[in-house]
Amino acid sequence: MSFPLYIARRYFFAKKSHNIINMISGISFLGVSVGTMALIVVLSVFNGFESLVINLFNSFNADYQVTTEKGKTFVINESALARLSRVEGVLSVSPVLEEKALIRYRSKQMIVNLKGVPADYGVRSGLDSMLVDGQFRLQPGSLATVVPGYGVGTQADLIINDFQNPVEIYLPRAGSGSMTVLSGAFNSARVVVSGVFSVQQEFDGKIVFVPFALMRDLLDGKEGMTSLEIRMKKGFQSQQSRKAIQELLPGGLLLKNRFEQEEMLFKVMRSEKWAIFSILTFILLIATFNVIGSLTMLILEKKKDIAVLFSLGATRKEIRNIFLAEGWIISLAGALSGLLLGGILGWLQQRYGLVSLGGADGGFLISAYPVKMKTLDFLYTFITVLAIGYLAAWIPVHRITQKYLDKRSLSS
Repeated sequence: MSFPLYIARRYFFAKKSHNIINMISGISFLGVSVGTMALIVVLSVFNGFESLVINLFNSFNADYQVTTEKGKTFVINESALARLSRVEGVLSVSPVLEEKALIRYRSKQMIVNLKGVPADYGVRSGLDSMLVDGQFRLQPGSLATVVPGYGVGTQADLIINDFQNPVEIYLPRAGSGSMTVLSGAFNSARVVVSGVFSVQQEFDGKIVFVPFALMRDLLDGKEGMTSLEIRMKKGFQSQQSRKAIQELLPGGLLLKNRFEQEEMLFKVMRSEKWAIFSILTFILLIATFNVIGSLTMLILEKKKDIAVLFSLGATRKEIRNIFLAEGWIISLAGALSGLLLGGILGWLQQRYGLVSLGGADGGFLISAYPVKMKTLDFLYTFITVLAIGYLAAWIPVHRITQKYLDKRSLSS
């Protein structure tokens, strides 16, 4: 053990002659510990919410989505679709045709997003396992079956398999002049609800899945698709797979992964996380000002010790390092205890859900605040606390020891 660290350790554990110094040291330690714990807890909760949102969107969004750079629809021929489906790792390729429409059921009506998809889309996407009622069955015909989101079903009071009162769909006819007569201005269809799905409120309140063939008929047989959803097998979401898919796509098309499909949302979430980290770091910086007071009082108390050590041959650098090490010990002890407490609180929240979200009526997807602890968060927090601790120790040591290391001061 080095000489400065040995003396600093003795000063840290030894009882001071003035109780106020012990109190300030204890407050310094407590401030660093609580600040560190708060950083870990808040970052872990943000990670939990981020992971929850990502899982919700991943259950709805495909691994890759193909859209057009210009216009709304694009055409990919059958041979190109077949080649895409043969790319290593591709699980399914689903053309999607989406458009806003009006639905009317009995006395209720609302605007929704009709999403025309293949009949096996429920199995391909996993939405057939997210039904709250009925079956995920998309069957074209004179009375087609559709699957709306839970929010749509609630707002329109839709009833499953109500063949006596079909749901009416109205879609504006392209190039129609007069809007006074429904039969002339709109294409329409009568459908029956076969099931209701629930993924996330943003989707549940506006999406209605319909057969792809029905959607094409409502658009006057228009060729093409608004997007192409490509789902991959586990372990194949790599740059090599993306490059292979990109090479098979015609020019003018965009290939987006899950992050790029919701890029703005994820950027906002990450910005919020680091904004909170910065605010809590600033609070922690204020809390570590106690370290400055603690070291200042300690240096004043150890004025005679400084003179003795200097007379015995200790260098100016070694004496400064004693008090720097003292400040680091306070910061290190506070950081380690804060990390430990934060980790324990995070584990308890994960295990037992100590802090609930409220809403006993079950209006939330989860009952308690989600927590996900990451090693990098612990590392960044630890480095940040030590850096702040070093700064807080350097200020009083550099200013005050300079006075007591002056030869004239030592000789007096």
